Amino acid sequence: MPPALPPDHLADHLADQVDEAFRAVYAAYHRRDGTDRGLSGASRATLTHLALTGPVTVGEASAHLDRAQSVTSEILAQLERNGLVERRPDEQDRRRTYVWLTDAGRDALRREQSVLDLTLLATALEGVDEDARGVVLTGLRTLLAAAPHRKDLP
Repeated sequence: MPPALPPDHLADHLADQVDEAFRAVYAAYHRRDGTDRGLSGASRATLTHLALTGPVTVGEASAHLDRAQSVTSEILAQLERNGLVERRPDEQDRRRTYVWLTDAGRDALRREQSVLDLTLLATALEGVDEDARGVVLTGLRTLLAAAPHRKDLP
């Protein structure tokens, strides 16, 4: 049995172990599909903006993205054709139309933002006991909650 570590070194030792485990998990499950994940930079930026702000008009999106309204309109039209956004009339002023993410748009954005291969990870988790899955998730959430500089994390 290894000698007990002094309390002031225990946290350092644990940090080393977490770092080693994190690097191994990342190596095992990181996405290997390169940077081309299906959405253009403009489409990704537009979906991200919608996810953060909620429904917006084409003009509002144009102003935020610093693009001509015609360019933004074309980006949104392509996203709409792909089922990633939808247009909704303003209930107060039927002349105004808002653009908003569809469920498919939220899913596409989530996949774009993911650093891990979610299919590979889900397959691995299927083989893990349900209690152990809970322990993994609880451990990760506990570690995030303890982050002194990032209290805003989920």
